[in-house]
Amino acid sequence: MQSTEQIAHDRILAERSRYVSAGVSTPRLVVSHADGARVTDVDGRTFIDFAGGIGCQNTGHRFAPVVEAIKAQADAYLHQCFMVGVYEPYVEVCRRLAELSPCAGEQQKSILVNSGAEANENAVKIARAATGRPAVVVFDNAFHGRTLLTMTMTAKVKPYKAGFGPFAPEVYRAPVPYPYRGVTSDDAIAGLEKLFKAEVDPATVACVVLEPVQGEGGFIPMPDDFPRRLLEVCREHGILYVDDEVQSGVGRTGKMWAIEHYDDAAPDLLVSGKSIGGGLPLAAVTGPASMMDAVAPGGLGGTFGGNPLSCAAAVAVLDAVADPQFLAQANALGDTVRARLEQLAAKYGAIGEVRGLGPMLAFELVEQTPEQAAAVVAAAFERGLLLLACGMYGNVIRLLAPLTIEPDVLEDGLAVLEESLDAGL
Repeated sequence: MQSTEQIAHDRILAERSRYVSAGVSTPRLVVSHADGARVTDVDGRTFIDFAGGIGCQNTGHRFAPVVEAIKAQADAYLHQCFMVGVYEPYVEVCRRLAELSPCAGEQQKSILVNSGAEANENAVKIARAATGRPAVVVFDNAFHGRTLLTMTMTAKVKPYKAGFGPFAPEVYRAPVPYPYRGVTSDDAIAGLEKLFKAEVDPATVACVVLEPVQGEGGFIPMPDDFPRRLLEVCREHGILYVDDEVQSGVGRTGKMWAIEHYDDAAPDLLVSGKSIGGGLPLAAVTGPASMMDAVAPGGLGGTFGGNPLSCAAAVAVLDAVADPQFLAQANALGDTVRARLEQLAAKYGAIGEVRGLGPMLAFELVEQTPEQAAAVVAAAFERGLLLLACGMYGNVIRLLAPLTIEPDVLEDGLAVLEESLDAGL
């Protein structure tokens, strides 16, 4: 006889199949509640979370300062629309983003939106308005979103682009460094220069958009020299440099922004999202006033962009992550995880490379097919660990544990990861 919990699990999945579009990929997990680095399903089974809602839980599930801030804001008001009535939480998030901005220029401003895709799309709008140019350059392995423009900017066809064309015009793709697969910074810069000869006049390019650590593309960190060299090319041609930190930002790499790992590479515009909202939907574009104010009033906005609850949460998140002690803890986490992954790479010949910045880490399997990674992810799930694969071929396993994870929980999770590699490889 099935337990009450199993009946609830099966009922919810059956109703999901009946009422939710099959276009939304959904796993077997049916969540009941979550706390810290653990997620519990409706069966009462607890999982260690190395997925974080795809990088949205850098401060952990139900981070106490976030929960308190949301409750306090809910007692005041839930929604205003910033274009109808100004409210302080929106302004406070923008103030903190200005203070924390890695962008070039003195006076920084921001716009708040709902998602990373929306932020990337607005960054392109701002760049076009500021330069008077139409074209956008993106890179191999990139993921920037699922809207028409950001889907076009994204590199992978299936499942993100297949059947959804025609795509947005004036988007061009260049090579990107991928040292493990033999693509150097020299190769990437040469490819960009060739693009400017063969495909698009650089005088018509408004911006280049780059993730300093490519997320869905395989957790590929840019070599130390590439952001600086890319910026030099941009400056030569009057092109703006947009830093997409939707997945790599808010402490994920051990610094507030991943671009801070690189010398002489201050971007023109910063795109942030995911963990900035502490679990609520929020994203932003930040940059110097000269660029952010290039758009006429009314040209930017949205009904729910910068929702008061999300902004209250973001203030708590940014305050916490900006604390040097928080970032030191994140870097210590990265050292621990990298050391363990290097041990696993030495044990399993199927692991080709361990890579990342700080605690934003992944390992790529040698075989460029998704089957092995999928088997490891499935084995981890059966053993109570949530993992995610990524990469152009689905052969990279990324680790997105909360930066606040307790040492004993981390150790348990890494032990399960090793068991899952035994089972999956």
